[in-house]
Amino acid sequence: MITDFLQSKCSLYLRQLGRIALWVMLCLFFGMLPPSAKGQTSIYPGTTAPTGSIGNISTFGGTQNPFTGSVSSGRATNATIPLTFDDAINRGLKQNVGLLLASDDTVSARGQRWKELSNLLPNLNASVSESVQTVSLAQFGFKLPGLPRVIGPFNYLDIRGSLNQSLFNFNFIEKERAATQNVKSAQFNYKDARELVVLAVGNAYLQALAGAARVETAEAQVKTAQALYTKASDQQRAGVSPAIDVLRAQVELQNRQQQLIFARNDFAKQKLALARIIGLPSGQEFSLADKVPDAPLTTQGLEQSLQRAYASRPDYQAALSRVRSAELSRRAATAEHFPSLDIEADYGDIGVSPFRSNGTYHVAGSVNIPVFQGGRIRGDTLQAEASLRQARNQAENLRGQIDYEVRTAMLDLDAAADQVQVAQSSVGLAQQTLIQAQDRFSAGVTDNLEVIQAQEAVASANESYIASLYAHNLAKVEFAKAIGFAEQGVKNYLKGK
Repeated sequence: MITDFLQSKCSLYLRQLGRIALWVMLCLFFGMLPPSAKGQTSIYPGTTAPTGSIGNISTFGGTQNPFTGSVSSGRATNATIPLTFDDAINRGLKQNVGLLLASDDTVSARGQRWKELSNLLPNLNASVSESVQTVSLAQFGFKLPGLPRVIGPFNYLDIRGSLNQSLFNFNFIEKERAATQNVKSAQFNYKDARELVVLAVGNAYLQALAGAARVETAEAQVKTAQALYTKASDQQRAGVSPAIDVLRAQVELQNRQQQLIFARNDFAKQKLALARIIGLPSGQEFSLADKVPDAPLTTQGLEQSLQRAYASRPDYQAALSRVRSAELSRRAATAEHFPSLDIEADYGDIGVSPFRSNGTYHVAGSVNIPVFQGGRIRGDTLQAEASLRQARNQAENLRGQIDYEVRTAMLDLDAAADQVQVAQSSVGLAQQTLIQAQDRFSAGVTDNLEVIQAQEAVASANESYIASLYAHNLAKVEFAKAIGFAEQGVKNYLKGK
């Protein structure tokens, strides 16, 4: 009977458990579980987050690139301020959030160095204590007749200063040296952040200049298309041209008007992006005070540029500092096997009151000799060795990346300069073609199809010239960044010096 009862109960529990498992499987299949159970995106910390890009905003690991943002200062005014290239760079070097974060990293590295240095400096403390207590004599084995089991209560006052000092600890010394190298690395990273800000501001300003040039070109094309449409309408009313010429001219006019709308919209967004990078107040109107530079740039040879890049690139210098820090950290881990020498001392007054007290002191020196630490030192050494290999590999990889960036920048610079020359010639030829086509149409030799085709050739040539000029100037900025001379060199390069 008991066995049958237990079997029936177990069978019932198993059926209930099966129903629960089936319900969970259905919830997983139809998506009824909450987002946190399915690994979906959530706003709460510790959950997964989407990565990639949204629109034109670059993202890194789900966060916005800090060099595309800024911390704005001041308030927007009703006036339109003129913004030169120098002004944009100077504002970016003050307000760009990527640079501000790099500055905070430098402060954090200095704080870490102070923490490591504190292990080598004296530690002084002062204390004042008032104690009231009783003492049990029985706990010490005193059981004499007439002697109380507990004496007290009694009080005493203790005013004391204490000193702790590490006289020699090679582990602490190497850690402080490693922290010093980390400070240097953070300082180089800050300089590299300034280079990146110049690159970001230069790119944004050049994009805005290209956008302004596209707007001007589109406006000129609209005027040309409007004149063609007016001419075709007049000739059609005079019975000289067919109605198809008017329709073609009208279609061309509307196409140019649509392109003008796109160009103005892109230009407005490019100005907003520039304002975000340099930290202008929200809603502040500004105009681009500088024109598109088109002066050629004379560069040094490849070997000289590479040597300058290795000596000047702050990111490479930061990588070398990290290697030196890792080497010192490995030495610090090895130094955990070495003995250390410490001293501690205190001096103070102790008594029932400040007026009924006596001076006492204590001085002790100690030598600590590690004998067996349970494998901790071995683990620290292995971790330090792995970190050192990583730092060396990263530095060597960056050296190869610098070689690639310098070579690529010089290739782009030469190619962009040739493209500018070809594009300038193409614009001149296209404009001559358009003039001849307009003359032929006015003389009645041909219809306006030839004029429309010539106008489209002019538009294409202008776009190629604007794109090539932007690429040429951006190549100058990238070359300056590649050789580690962006902050001071970009202003000169864009001025053709």
